[in-house]
Amino acid sequence: MKDLRPEEQQDWNITYASPTYGGWDLIIECAFNNLEDLDKIVSFCRTDNDLKEWIDATTTLISTKKSFNLEN
Repeated sequence: MKDLRPEEQQDWNITYASPTYGGWDLIIECAFNNLEDLDKIVSFCRTDNDLKEWIDATTTLISTKKSFNLEN
């Protein structure tokens, strides 16, 4: 996957992306250290010259756990 971070090195990564069917067309998982970084990620996706041509709207969901065990 192309590195989607701006030229200056940021402390966040896009860790997973998948197309979906239904209300959303794409789900992207990001790793970041604080909520300010999340704001940078969303703002970057909305303002990047290449990405903004493809994005009509974004919905941000925050998970508090890295993984969730469904077996319990």
